[in-house]
Amino acid sequence: MNPVPVSLPFTDRTEAGRRLAERVRPLVVDDPVVLALPRGGVPVGAELAHGLGLDFDVLMVRRIGLPGRPEAGLGAVAEDGHVFYDDRALARMHVPRQALERTVENERAELARRTTVYRGERALPSVAGRDCVVVDDGVATGGTARAALRMLRAQAPSRLILAVPVASPEAVEVLGPEVDELVVLSVPDNFCAVGDWYRDFGRLSDGHVTAILSEHLRARGGQESVRGVRVRAGQEHLDGELTVPTPLRGAVVMALGEDSADPRWKAVTAFLRRAGYATLSLDLLTEQERAEGGVGADALGERLSAAVAWLRRSTDTAESPLGVLGSGPAAPVALVTAAARSGDVGAVVVHGGRIDRAEDSLGGVRAPVLVLLESRDSFVREIGEWARGRLGGPSDLTVLAGTDELLRGAWDWRRVAAEAVSWFERHLG
Repeated sequence: MNPVPVSLPFTDRTEAGRRLAERVRPLVVDDPVVLALPRGGVPVGAELAHGLGLDFDVLMVRRIGLPGRPEAGLGAVAEDGHVFYDDRALARMHVPRQALERTVENERAELARRTTVYRGERALPSVAGRDCVVVDDGVATGGTARAALRMLRAQAPSRLILAVPVASPEAVEVLGPEVDELVVLSVPDNFCAVGDWYRDFGRLSDGHVTAILSEHLRARGGQESVRGVRVRAGQEHLDGELTVPTPLRGAVVMALGEDSADPRWKAVTAFLRRAGYATLSLDLLTEQERAEGGVGADALGERLSAAVAWLRRSTDTAESPLGVLGSGPAAPVALVTAAARSGDVGAVVVHGGRIDRAEDSLGGVRAPVLVLLESRDSFVREIGEWARGRLGGPSDLTVLAGTDELLRGAWDWRRVAAEAVSWFERHLG
């Protein structure tokens, strides 16, 4: 981090955002997203995102202050529920964590309120495998920003960047190790408060924040709705998440044999949504079934078929081209479903898993199928080739290093997501 001399104070937060954009521009190359800390970081981040043409939203974090002295930061709580304490500050002030329990609960409640006000049902954008730029209007101590950065780091971004117009030397020292790139326009030795470095540092309301977010969504030409769903499949009820972007070009049912809550799996669905596909993500196995070793492909195929029927019946995707992506243990299930619902399924992508276990259904699969295989295991490849030769429609096979370990690294899942989007775009029209 090498701050360059700038004329201070900044005129306002908008000017600060424009200046930051030029410094950030060469650093963001991998599907970047800008996340601002409200309230003050929102106009800065919005201007930066607008200048670079990037996705933009808010990242919710609340400072934990000393009871009676809220300006004395002792930690922060992030929107995923994690609490990050500043143990050095706690020790310096002789405050035990237990003394902050009521403060933490109050801040959690306020965090939930603001999240609802600012984003409604919209989920936090996925950052896995993406360049993520966190923006604020300035940093005094770094406690709140550090909580935000640690929450995002756990979601495996490709690169984590903090961009602020002004920061104290103390904050720079604290935050430098938390990020891959730290962009600060000025680090004054005589730093006292963020507001000292702006001519116009007006107080922002919730209304200001929501107006900025709404305007950015309109300018970007689209939005998406996100909601949890429950799909009845025989005697079971499958919990999932449905996201429908605008504009809509098609729909993809994600049949998962692993934990659908894994943030990198959410990133795969986000990749599809950014390409214009509604996504229905489902974990086809119950916890008990997973512990007992799973369920047969035919039984799971019936569940996935029920999910496809539900999607057609219950959403606005009834007339949209539909694809299925099956992963791991759910890979053969995707093929069983494609055979059973050939009139609905227009394209299939499978990776990992024993797709030969769908042997009885392979001949009935008329939709184009892309098979993604693990390159290091010749036996798995032979199985894939054997199954592909029995499919009733066109197919292709792509060998990827580490496909069976898809979720262990960002680059692996990005390759699979990119291959899936390319296949669906080619065959769903």
